[in-house]
Order: sequence, then C-alpha cells, then structure tokens
Amino acid sequence: MAAPASFLWTRRVFLTLLTCFVLLPVYVMVSSSLKPLEDVTGTFHWLPTGLTIRPYIDIWSTVPLAKYFVNSLVVAGAATVCSVVIAVFAAYAVSRYDFRGKRVFSVTVLSTQMFPGILFLLPLFLIYVNIGNATGIALFGSRGGLILTYLTFSLPFSIWMLIGYFDSVPRDLDEAALVDGCGPLKALFLVVVPAAVPGIVAVAVYAFMTAWGEVLFASVMTNDTTRTLAVGLQGYSTQNDVYWNQIMAASLVVSVPVVAGFLLLQRYLVAGLTAGAVK
Repeated sequence: MAAPASFLWTRRVFLTLLTCFVLLPVYVMVSSSLKPLEDVTGTFHWLPTGLTIRPYIDIWSTVPLAKYFVNSLVVAGAATVCSVVIAVFAAYAVSRYDFRGKRVFSVTVLSTQMFPGILFLLPLFLIYVNIGNATGIALFGSRGGLILTYLTFSLPFSIWMLIGYFDSVPRDLDEAALVDGCGPLKALFLVVVPAAVPGIVAVAVYAFMTAWGEVLFASVMTNDTTRTLAVGLQGYSTQNDVYWNQIMAASLVVSVPVVAGFLLLQRYLVAGLTAGAVK
C-alpha cells in the first residue's frame, strides 16, 4: 500500500528542516575556521569574504595539540580495550553460568548508572592521592589513573549491554563447541565472540566516545603532561584574546577520528544496540 502524498511531503519537509538544523552549526564551524581572526570576532557573514588555511597551521603551535592528541588516543584506546575485554568475560559468565549473587551483581552493575559522575570526583581524587602517598604509584596526574577513572563509567554499561547480547546468542552453539572438544574459554573465543561482533563493536564505540570527549575528570586528574584534547582546547582562550578561528579548526580536527570510526562501524553499532537491548 502506497503512502499518501501528504505524508510523503510532510516527511520531506521535516527531514529537510532536521538536516538544516544539524548542518548549520557545522557550516558555521567550517566557515569560521577558514577566516582570519578579525573576521570571526567582527560581524558574522554567512559567505566568507576571505578564506585562509592559516588557523589549521597555527593550531599546532598555539597549544601543544599533538601532545594532547596522543594523550587522548592512548587514554581512550586503553580504556576501550580494557572495557571490552573485561566486559566480555563478565557478561559471558553472567549469561551462561548460574552462581550465587548473580542477580545482585546484575542489578548492582546497572544501578551504578543512576549516579551522576561528579559524585565520584572527590572520592577518586582522594583514593589516587592516598595510593600515591602510600605506595609511590602515581595515579593522580597520570594516564593510568585517567584510564581507571573512565573504566568506572564505561565498564558497567558495557557489561550490562553485552549480557543482553550474549543472551541472544543461542546456547546450542556453546554446547556444540563443547561436544567437539572445546573448553569454555575456547568456545567463548571461537564461537560466541564471532557471533557477538556487533555487540562488542557497539560497546567499543561507546567506551571510546565516552573517554574521548570527557571534560570534568580530565580537567582534575591530569596535568600539563597528561592533558587530553577535551581540556587542552581551553588553551586557545587566553586573558588577552580568544582565538575563535583556531578553536573551530581544532574542534574539527579532533572530531575526525570519532566521526570516521562511527561511519566505518555504523552498521555494527546499530545491530549491536538493537540486539543487545531486547532479549
């Protein structure tokens, strides 16, 4: 049955307005990043009168953007790998085995998402400082401490989502692998994990994006050496001036890894979120 013409036109108008709403800020960012600073701070013109790529060159010298970029890649990448590996083992155990406290564990993991992250800022700060004073292990102001911090946010949700996804994978696959002589770990890596790739990719994308754009904990738990991009972009604002064109250029540059990764893994992400949300 064909849709009525009124519905088709309404859908087109709505999608057109939605597209303009989404792309308008992007256009402002791109056009501002290609203008000299005096044009950005003056009256805004929709059509730039003079274009320059100088802001894209200056962003690397105004602040140590390359160092911040490396810090963000290391922290977000390590947090993603750790979150995925731990979540796979934990979710597989909850999904496939019965043990005492299983329900309590599942509810506890999910309930951690009810608390705002700022509640953990002071406790984590005190824990890291006390550990450093007692053992000499520098967690405060280090990449390792920031990675552990991001695990406290991404890991509970990753476990919860993978539990739902592993529940959707037939147990007959595990049993067939065990009959063929595989142990539990071998069955997990050779049978269950390949079948759960969309869910694992969805968890990885979530963990990476959470760590990549986080500001609050990165501004407190880092120093000049370990600062990440989300905090380092503040360096373009000084007491004397704000380099708006460089801020726009740097924002576009740092968003490239996330946007590229999302576009490449989009089909896995959609499949993983839908399959893991319904049992």
